Amino acid sequence: MGKPKVLVTRRVPPPAVERLKRAGFTVEVIEQDNPPGRAVLLSRLGGVAGLITMLSERVDIELLEAAGPALRVVANFAVGTDNIDLAACRERGVRVTNTPDVLTDATADLAWALILSVARRVVEGDALVRTGTWTGWAPLQLLGLQLTGATLGIVGAGRIGTAVGLRSQGFGMNVLYVDEQRNAVLEERVGARRVQLRELLPVADVLTLHLPLTPASRHVLGAPQLAALKPTAILINTARGPIVDETALVAALRKGQIAGAGFDVYEHEPRLTPGLMELPNVVLLPHLGSAATATRQRMSEMVAENVRAVLEGREPPNPVK
Repeated sequence: MGKPKVLVTRRVPPPAVERLKRAGFTVEVIEQDNPPGRAVLLSRLGGVAGLITMLSERVDIELLEAAGPALRVVANFAVGTDNIDLAACRERGVRVTNTPDVLTDATADLAWALILSVARRVVEGDALVRTGTWTGWAPLQLLGLQLTGATLGIVGAGRIGTAVGLRSQGFGMNVLYVDEQRNAVLEERVGARRVQLRELLPVADVLTLHLPLTPASRHVLGAPQLAALKPTAILINTARGPIVDETALVAALRKGQIAGAGFDVYEHEPRLTPGLMELPNVVLLPHLGSAATATRQRMSEMVAENVRAVLEGREPPNPVK
């Protein structure tokens, strides 16, 4: 009797498929880079014991029923699991795993790329030069936010939020953070102080979001919160799109309530909220948080290790409780 079948919902870096095949598993890959259509995905689930999913794949009761009793593990190629109905998986005895820790530094680096790009208006400056409309240096041209001595506000001081805060040392920033737990690392290494969100909003120069998406975190930043920010403040989101009410954000940016924003994730990803694309003071990236070669390679290794462990009757390295 052969080894169980594993389905990978999109092309991923080679280690996942190579490792599983070497272990004797039958591995099928939906050979495309974009999310497969729902009907396509459901049609490929027959006999699948292991499923390697991306954030775009909704693992819900419909999918679990289509897979049937053969499915034993869902390995998410991500640290977040808001695309997965964890309760439904538990009820059916399907293990869920993720890829924590490995993408912390890559995502923190990208958050800083957005902070610098928005604060110093890098994309606007690039467009000015490329369009041939630049007429030379001018005293008032594209003035931005100086980060040295500014206040960095971190909402969600987990692994990535902590890494973002530690990187602020090079800029001599004041660091405030919002989290349910005290973060001794940030407090000891950068002198950070834990505050409530209502205290943070009026004083933050840079507000960066690092919350998981839960019912409680959805639209944490809405119209009232955006109105409480300084008109010179910038907002960065590399966490999950629905944490921000993007319709309210577009209105706030148009009215000059805040100076700019940098986003790697979107409320209705991959669709953009109307008006967002037209705003020159917003930097928009296509969900590149973990898109460093070494990071994605290690994520690929991790999903293979998680799938193999479960299907061989062992505890996976990265279970989601």
